[in-house]
Amino acid sequence: MISCTQCGASLNGPGQFCSMCGAKVTSVPQIPGAVGNPRPYFRFQSNPPPTRGFSQTFGLDPRIAGLMLIVDLMLNAGEIVSMGLLVPFSIAAGIVLGYITYKAQMNWYGDDKESAKIKAIVVALLTAIPTPLPAILYVPAGILGLLRNARRNSAGA
Repeated sequence: MISCTQCGASLNGPGQFCSMCGAKVTSVPQIPGAVGNPRPYFRFQSNPPPTRGFSQTFGLDPRIAGLMLIVDLMLNAGEIVSMGLLVPFSIAAGIVLGYITYKAQMNWYGDDKESAKIKAIVVALLTAIPTPLPAILYVPAGILGLLRNARRNSAGA
């Protein structure tokens, strides 16, 4: 069995490169039916994901929380009067508010794409539900966001 001159890995498949370090190999034994892979089977993670605080994880931009309050009040009042005929409008409003939340959380609040997507889906679902939302669902998230933004602004000034 031949070993790589750079990393010492055993070379047993066809190919011109070591499957562990990628170094060029001068002679490799040919095994019928074996498939070579010039790249390693694993990836190293160079930067671990940043740690996120409580307010970053659970906070909403305060403008989004206020928008949720306004949209929910308008939708709930309309659904009471129409006796549920405005449910399609609630669903459409949920989708629009979810998209706005996704963009705002990334641009205004500094969320990564995955976190912004999760928060947007939650906001969209809560808005599309044809019942009034208790303020306990989104007001604390908006307060966390307000505190986080104030802390971030005071640190930058």
